Amino acid sequence: MRTYKILIALMLVSSLMISSCKKLDRLPETTLSDANFWNTETDLQNAANRLYEQLVGFSIDNRGDDNVNQSGLNQVSNGNRGVPGTSDDWSNPYKNIFTANNILEKGVKAQVTDAVKNRYFAEARFFRAYNYAALVEKYGDVPLILKTLATDAPELTAPRTERAKVIQAIYDDLDYAATWLPTRATLPALQYGRVTKSAAWALKARVALQEGTRQKFFGESGSAAHLQVAIDAATLVMGQGHTLFANYQGMFTHDGEGPTNTENIFVKLYGNTAALGLTHNTSRDLENGRIAPTRNLIRMFLYRDGLPAFNTDNTPSATKSPLFVNEKDEASYNTILDNRDPRITTLVFRAGEQSYQRPWVPGTSLGSRSAYAGKKGFNAADWTLNNGANVHKPLIRYAEVLLILAEAKFELNNAISDADLNATINVIRTRAGMTVKLTNAFVTANNLSMREEIRRERTVELSLEGFRYTDLLRWKIAETVLPKTLLGAKFNATEWVGTNASSLLLNSDGVLVVEDATKRTFTASKDYLYPVPLQEISLSGGNVKQNPNWN
Repeated sequence: MRTYKILIALMLVSSLMISSCKKLDRLPETTLSDANFWNTETDLQNAANRLYEQLVGFSIDNRGDDNVNQSGLNQVSNGNRGVPGTSDDWSNPYKNIFTANNILEKGVKAQVTDAVKNRYFAEARFFRAYNYAALVEKYGDVPLILKTLATDAPELTAPRTERAKVIQAIYDDLDYAATWLPTRATLPALQYGRVTKSAAWALKARVALQEGTRQKFFGESGSAAHLQVAIDAATLVMGQGHTLFANYQGMFTHDGEGPTNTENIFVKLYGNTAALGLTHNTSRDLENGRIAPTRNLIRMFLYRDGLPAFNTDNTPSATKSPLFVNEKDEASYNTILDNRDPRITTLVFRAGEQSYQRPWVPGTSLGSRSAYAGKKGFNAADWTLNNGANVHKPLIRYAEVLLILAEAKFELNNAISDADLNATINVIRTRAGMTVKLTNAFVTANNLSMREEIRRERTVELSLEGFRYTDLLRWKIAETVLPKTLLGAKFNATEWVGTNASSLLLNSDGVLVVEDATKRTFTASKDYLYPVPLQEISLSGGNVKQNPNWN
């Protein structure tokens, strides 16, 4: 494998270590030889810090889903994606897996108790599982490498390991991690950001839901076992004393940072408390239209009466809320946002609301906008820093665990009890400020689909957090949803001050066309998996095979 061939010469001789004692807060100071390292608990902790630094945090998830436009057309959505020579989607996870394997092998010489050693081995195995999960999600079968390799090791040209075996290896790593990691309650405050038992169980639940639903909707056997794994793992997380942060919007600002917010289960740290003093530019990316919500996403949000206007695939719902306002009826920008699930006030700025540099005026002047101004994750203090933003990135939060439990229970039995809905979906709705609960009686009385409503809750709660594309794949509806037109806001000359309609592409209702269906495609025979980079195939001597129909 190309990744290992590049890394072995660099990393077997020496390791990049991050100096830190009790928290992730120092820049790298030196490169130490193996002879002088791997001796103390501090050495193990510093080695593990590299895994946290390598985590993907804030990024532009430019995979062409239906809920967000990210600076225009991209190769995934317009059908022009080809087979790359190389790809970070493949190589970066393997770099991280190498780091984890390196710790597991060299850390055995540390002069510490078995409990201390196993704790940092648990961190390494958590991250190894995390990176294999990312690989399987995109590529399916991938080479399973559970040790460091010499430059002439035969495993460097190993073929892809079948998906089921990789998933089992992920489960095994996470079971080990959950055994030896500290609980949320016992993790010292100065170690905030390090993984706990909750993180291991939550990741296992995420992977198991992914596998269970994918198998179910692709007609493969074994889905029930994975769904039960998801239920069991999510239930273990629920026993760890986590609660939802009182303020939904605060989850994505500096208000939600720190160990007192127990909704955060796994977080990428930034700023002075983070490894390497990492920063990002998310608030400026929102301002520049790189994370612009579409009308497709706006229509996911329920009205205050608990009823939708459209299903989660943006087809008309069997029961429309009487509060629904159609853009073709000359509705104003804010009217479309009125009487909705309160989380919509966190998703986008209203017209006239103080936004980036001024009160928001609908338009497309900054970036390739949908004219809906992305608000979720915007921090005014971070905006002033420009590439120096330091609000933390939640990677796994307790709300997701509750959503996993609800979906897994429903998909396992094609039914879910009101008690389970109250313990999951309705807890999330209460935090959001929705007064209408989701119950079986409500679904039946209003001719709704329980599956649709569970999926809606997931889509709305986790909007703009990078889940939507993968969800469409595992539900096997990407081929239906993704080729459709992406729409933005309704043009209104009075409100869109300074914008001329002639400069816009509008549909017959006067709604902004962000990306026309003629420029969007999804080929079911190949696009459910990513293409394997050509160099990986070549350097394996052809043992690594390409995914179907990627020629």
